[in-house]
Amino acid sequence: MKPHQPVHRVAIVGTGTIGASWATHYLARGFDVTATDPAPTAEAALRSYVEAAWDAAAAIGLAPEASPDRLSFTAELGQAVADADFVQENAPERPGLKVRLFADIDDATPPDAIIASSSSGITMSVIQAECRRPERTVIGHPFNPPHVIPLVEVVGGTRTAPETLRDAMSFYAAIGKKPIHLKKELPGHVANRIQAALYREVMYLVQEGVLDVADSDDAVSWGPGLRWGVMGPHLLWHLGGGAGGIQHFMDTLMPRMVESWQELGTPEFTPELKEKIVTGVLEEADGHSVDELATRRDAMLSALLAVRAQHDPSGPLSAAAGHPANEGP
Repeated sequence: MKPHQPVHRVAIVGTGTIGASWATHYLARGFDVTATDPAPTAEAALRSYVEAAWDAAAAIGLAPEASPDRLSFTAELGQAVADADFVQENAPERPGLKVRLFADIDDATPPDAIIASSSSGITMSVIQAECRRPERTVIGHPFNPPHVIPLVEVVGGTRTAPETLRDAMSFYAAIGKKPIHLKKELPGHVANRIQAALYREVMYLVQEGVLDVADSDDAVSWGPGLRWGVMGPHLLWHLGGGAGGIQHFMDTLMPRMVESWQELGTPEFTPELKEKIVTGVLEEADGHSVDELATRRDAMLSALLAVRAQHDPSGPLSAAAGHPANEGP
């Protein structure tokens, strides 16, 4: 591959919830965005999503010349990616579909463009199987919603070039994301595996009658979740070790935590547990719609990100503020 060129035009392939949110983010960072999706109502749904999400994106920060008017749509895949510098694919999680789609994108895209997949579970080694230029393909898996949450998991396949990983990491960082490089492929990547492990224990506690659904949510969001919103577990254990820091924690507290692992439970996902959770969540939502709850979530997340930017100058939003979007990696 040649050195990657600055990114001016982004193509969004697949405009469901994740694709629409990615489109919002790229527009907010000042790019020209062309989106494509075969669904007959896709364009209307996409534009409606961008309009509804724009205030949340603006609260985090807009790049110069950012505008929803820089969004265009076509039902033709080849037309959408023909002049793209960067492609963000968001099709359904079906391996056969992803393989065929990536081969088509690879054929229709300029040879130096990076092609990234938002796939949450399928590895890039599988997805890139039929590409003629697999070296420029990479996983760029976001956390929902991408126009608010900075995290992006970046991992290549067996035929992904190191330069592609480098350039994708640089590009995502430049547009206000927090990319992490996974050194190995594994199903579910990293963040989904972490939250799945937590939710397994939460479901076990609900099934055992230790907590109801609302209290289990509060146990996470008003306790460790608040701390995780500012620091990860390793650094928090460093603080938990007191003056001795992480060394003291590992020497004296970690052995007890290891013993407690044996007591963690695995719930049996029965119809009764399913119904208990559904009923509990609807009671907790208290009549508020999914859209209303999402708006509340995004407003709080935007405020948290603003506070983090004040206290962490090296964070993704602070770094992106001085980096014009079209400079590229």
